[in-house]
Amino acid sequence: MNERITAGDTTMVAFDVAGPVSELRDQVDKVLADTGVVLLRGLGVETPERFHEVVAHFGDPLTSYRGGNTPRSKVADGVFTSTEYPPEYEISLHNELSYAGEWPRRLFFSCLLEPATGGATPVCDGRALLGALDPEVRDRFVTRGVTYRQHLHGGFGLGKSWQQTFETEDRSEVESFLTEAGLEFSWTDDGGLRTASTRPAVRTAPTTGETVWFNQADQWHPTNLPPAEREALLDLYDDEADLPHSATYGDGSPIPASDLDAVRAAAKRHELAHPWHRGDVMIVENMLALHGRQPFTGSRRVLVSMT
Repeated sequence: MNERITAGDTTMVAFDVAGPVSELRDQVDKVLADTGVVLLRGLGVETPERFHEVVAHFGDPLTSYRGGNTPRSKVADGVFTSTEYPPEYEISLHNELSYAGEWPRRLFFSCLLEPATGGATPVCDGRALLGALDPEVRDRFVTRGVTYRQHLHGGFGLGKSWQQTFETEDRSEVESFLTEAGLEFSWTDDGGLRTASTRPAVRTAPTTGETVWFNQADQWHPTNLPPAEREALLDLYDDEADLPHSATYGDGSPIPASDLDAVRAAAKRHELAHPWHRGDVMIVENMLALHGRQPFTGSRRVLVSMT
């Protein structure tokens, strides 16, 4: 039996799995092309290895998170911690690796241990978010795009080092990766690395042909930080470009806080947050739906795999 769970214009279809996962693939593919989010219940996933087996029914799990900005660790072949961001903070809605030259088509999340409170992985339909924006705000993003800037330290400092980010100590390997991905870069005198990439703010989803919101401007911008932390960081650095990560419009102009507030409000208007139950697996079509994480208390173990 299937259940449609809706908030705003975001819909998740929940499947109660009674037979082999492989038999669901055609149904799941069809639903994902429509709603962008599917929940599989009743699988009883208890280990990273079992989670990997489930994901493999739908595609080949990616074995590396090279170039990713989120702190996470590999726990099994193609399986990672979903994030290691402190539990008291919210992770805003975003499209995975939308700042990169390549991104995963699908994200798979599995709950091995549900939290005491909170901790849902909320989702939001990217078509609904785009349609909810004021036309003037939407047009600025559409016509200008977004420039993502990173300032990665060489071993000591805030955020991830370039070695952690690119999974190597070899500068030439990093340079080859960045060049292939179309990023501008420069090495700093203290052994750090600066990068910049300009990407579209919207893209065409290949599964539907629709124009969708697909960027992480609001997440990379300093206004995404808690006020006290933002003020402390901006006091520490002379320029926003010196922060571990930041964003401007693609033409280099600053993104007004009001534009980013409008994006966050539109996302919240269509956010769907379904509580985790142990053994659940959620599949997100990355170009159709954004995802995030609610703050939580207690222990929580949610893993991620990407195809």
